[in-house]
Amino acid sequence: MKLPARPSRRTLLMAGAVGALTVAASAAVPPADAQAATGCAVTYTTSSWAGGFTANITIRNLGDAVDGWTLGFAFPDAGQRVGQGWSATWSQTGAAVTARSVSWNGALATGASTSIGFNGTWTAANPAPTAFTFNGTACTGATTPTTPPPTTPPPTTPPPTPPPTTPPPTTPPPGGQTPVAINGQLRVCGVNLCNQYGRPIQLRGMSTHGIQWFARCYNDASLDALADDWRADLLRIAMYVQEDGYETDPAGFTNRVNALVDEAEQRGMYALIDFHTLTPGDPTYNLDRAKTFFAAVSARNAAKKNVIYEIANEPNGVSWATIKSYAEQVIPVIRANDPDAVVVVGTRGWSSLGVSDGSNANEVINNPVNAANVMYTFHFYAASHRDNYRAEVERAAARLPLFVTEFGTVDYTGDGGVDVASSNAWIDLLDRLKISYANWTYSDKAEGSAALRPGTCAGSTYTGPGVLTESGALIRDRIRTPDNFPTA
Repeated sequence: MKLPARPSRRTLLMAGAVGALTVAASAAVPPADAQAATGCAVTYTTSSWAGGFTANITIRNLGDAVDGWTLGFAFPDAGQRVGQGWSATWSQTGAAVTARSVSWNGALATGASTSIGFNGTWTAANPAPTAFTFNGTACTGATTPTTPPPTTPPPTTPPPTPPPTTPPPTTPPPGGQTPVAINGQLRVCGVNLCNQYGRPIQLRGMSTHGIQWFARCYNDASLDALADDWRADLLRIAMYVQEDGYETDPAGFTNRVNALVDEAEQRGMYALIDFHTLTPGDPTYNLDRAKTFFAAVSARNAAKKNVIYEIANEPNGVSWATIKSYAEQVIPVIRANDPDAVVVVGTRGWSSLGVSDGSNANEVINNPVNAANVMYTFHFYAASHRDNYRAEVERAAARLPLFVTEFGTVDYTGDGGVDVASSNAWIDLLDRLKISYANWTYSDKAEGSAALRPGTCAGSTYTGPGVLTESGALIRDRIRTPDNFPTA
């Protein structure tokens, strides 16, 4: 639930480099009785930091229309490696890199373009490749970098938005104006959470408390209030594994989670299924339970567009390598049933990106989970986690897709007074970076982080200032401002 306020240090090891090159190309003229060979133009841009980089590639078809394509190139330096990619199937053998089209971007008419990209690593140097092939045909032409590498550290703002992972439709969204109706199936594209139109979005909502303790707070009236009065986009369903939770009744808790997924869907909200591990902090302790649970909920909810999976709430006392190993065993279980859903992976130090353990996000940046459509968790409590935590989020958000699946306006215990200034500073930062969030908690527990006053859930009224705590009033005001869900 909460992460301790540990002494922290932050080491910035960012040496910036931004490069861009354009390869304009067309194949040699073929014989008159043969189909014209495919020509292409490729634009390759990078944003680099110490040991890593993001590459964005735009491919333009200058030849005949194709239905399926393969882009090939070779890294100039032996230490360059492709990591997590998007909008293509990526592979690397030695220095040779291959990107193959996916279902929605394989058809390219003459003159049409598509964009792909990846996060990579480098050791000695990070020069841009200068030769590309498109369906086996060399893309020939000038290869002059258009932007020299800078000599100063990179800016703290995110790199250019990576491309969509779904084809952008040209018609308005059907089916109404709820968050799910507008945005549809979500994807991770680069460092962003993107909607069905391939546009970066931010979801804003609330987390339940443990459903084993506060089930009375999640009924038709309270969920109507969250969707209609709060105008929330997201319901995080906190299913504790220990502490009288899932391990005591796996079938019963699985059914409770599925019921709340349905309730969220009926109101057009996204449902974040939280496998709420806290004590013990080693997620592998619950590996078998996680596989069983996520196999069940992903099979049952695979056809839904509103489900996001959070596979480990707050790992603590373990290394990033352990968390990564856990994730790479659980994610395939989900993917076997639901290949398209976003999966959120907890991070070290109570999901603080390692900051509460005296580390930083570099361990994740340099060794990401080997899976696509993945985001990384960050948690904070505003009265305990201030400037150094915010600075690390700002830095990490330029390199990693982040999701604040839990935060509080109070201190790390979940109690105490509301720190209004720090809470607003945090939410301002999340809004600016388009980082989605769920506030802890939509409950009437007698503690400072609860949004509802004690006793509210024993009644039937969930709207109006009389039912809200100071924290609830602050967060409701921030959540209910208009969403920015672009569709074109």
